Amino acid sequence: MQQIKVVTYNIHRAIGIDRKFAPERIIDILNNFDADIVLLQEVDEGVPRSNELNLAKVLAESCGYPYFALSHNVTLKKGRYGNATLSRLPIIRQNNIDLTVADKKKRGCQHTTIKLNHECGKKNELELFNLHLGLSAREREKQAGILFKSVEFAAIKNKHNCIVGGDFNDWRSMLRALFIIGKDFQCATDRTSFRGAEIALKTYPSFAPRGGLDRIYYRGRLQCTDVGSTKMRIAKVASDHLPVFARFEVDV
Repeated sequence: MQQIKVVTYNIHRAIGIDRKFAPERIIDILNNFDADIVLLQEVDEGVPRSNELNLAKVLAESCGYPYFALSHNVTLKKGRYGNATLSRLPIIRQNNIDLTVADKKKRGCQHTTIKLNHECGKKNELELFNLHLGLSAREREKQAGILFKSVEFAAIKNKHNCIVGGDFNDWRSMLRALFIIGKDFQCATDRTSFRGAEIALKTYPSFAPRGGLDRIYYRGRLQCTDVGSTKMRIAKVASDHLPVFARFEVDV
């Protein structure tokens, strides 16, 4: 068995709810998690509001991640932003899946393949999908369909190790059935209430969470052993979202 810890975090361009650009707060939070893989959303590159930095590179280097991938979803007058994956394990493939629906805001899903160990074969790889979905329920439903029909996702068999994480913007958990019943995933970030209902771990807004927008779905040879967020005080102001983590045991 191999253990991996995965974090997903919408960092809001490292601009906190106090409107300060402070990547050092995001760095402190990520260092505290000490995860093997980090899925980030709203990551700037070359944008004036974030000092024209490549935030993925800054965060990767500051937190000791030798591998990172950055995918752009939105192009601004100067610079771009999108999703980024940081990893302590080798990233052997990467690409971006366009999830934009009609004239809605540009959205995307970054696909990366992680090499878990030195052995060859799908059993020793982890397929990661790092997404940021739209604001309307109908838009999100269409985006899930685009993802499922994509060449990258369709090529992965149910028995292969696969994680779909990120900012789902799914306030009412309307996508849960599509992933769990339709595609045989489990949701690491769901909690079972005393009445037996599934309740998403609340992450938004960060200062007083009411919605479970940030989620981690998984399938394959993965077994979730722990899940949670953070009690760090700076996490309440560092972004408008809280990060969540899931720890897995992988049968390799």
